[in-house]
Amino acid sequence: MRLFVAVLPPPAAVSSLAAALDPLHALPGARTLRWTPPAGWHYTLAFLGEVPDAVRQDLDERLARAAHRHGPCALRTAGGGRFGDRALWTGAEGDLRPLAALADTVRAAARRAGAPCDEQHGFRPHLTLARTSKNAPADLRPFAAALTDFRGTWWTADTLSLVASTLPHSGVPGEQPVYTTVGTWPLGGSAAPPPDRGAPRAAG
Repeated sequence: MRLFVAVLPPPAAVSSLAAALDPLHALPGARTLRWTPPAGWHYTLAFLGEVPDAVRQDLDERLARAAHRHGPCALRTAGGGRFGDRALWTGAEGDLRPLAALADTVRAAARRAGAPCDEQHGFRPHLTLARTSKNAPADLRPFAAALTDFRGTWWTADTLSLVASTLPHSGVPGEQPVYTTVGTWPLGGSAAPPPDRGAPRAAG
C-alpha cells in the first residue's frame, strides 16, 4: 500500500482556499493544469511509498506514540509558490516549528517500523494545488504571484493522518490519485487556539 503521513485542513480552511483559487482558473493556461481536488489537499509530513502489510501494525503503533508526544498547532494556508514549472503550491503560516518537529518524529517512527521514507527532501510545509502536464507545459509564475497576498482561515492541526494513495489505472489524461485516510491519531497536549489575526507569525 502506497502511504504518506499528513495533517489535513478542515472544511473551513478548504473553503477559504477554494474561494481564493477561483480567480486563478481564469488565468491564461489554467485549463492545461491538473488541479488537485479540494478533497485531496494536505500537508505531507512524510512520504512513505509502498509499505508492506507486515509493517503496518508496528507503523501504526509508532505513529500513535509520535502523535501523543506533540501538541496541536495553529496554522493557516498562506502565499503561493512553485516548484519550477512542475507544480503550484500554497504555503503555511503559524506554529511551523512544532509542525516541523512532528514531521521529524514521524519520519523517525517510520524508519524504526521498517517503512520506507523519503529522506531526500527536508520538511517544507506546502499544499500542492496544481501540476503541469508534460504534453502541455505552462508558466506557473502568474499563478504563484496571484497567491502572494493570500491568507486563509486559521485552524488547529490536532490530528495525525495516515493516508493511502491509489494511483490511477484508467490511462485517462489528468486523472488524479485517490486518497483514502486509513489511520488517525489525535495530537497530545492542550489545544492551541488560533492566534490573533494581527499577531506576527512565522512564514512558511
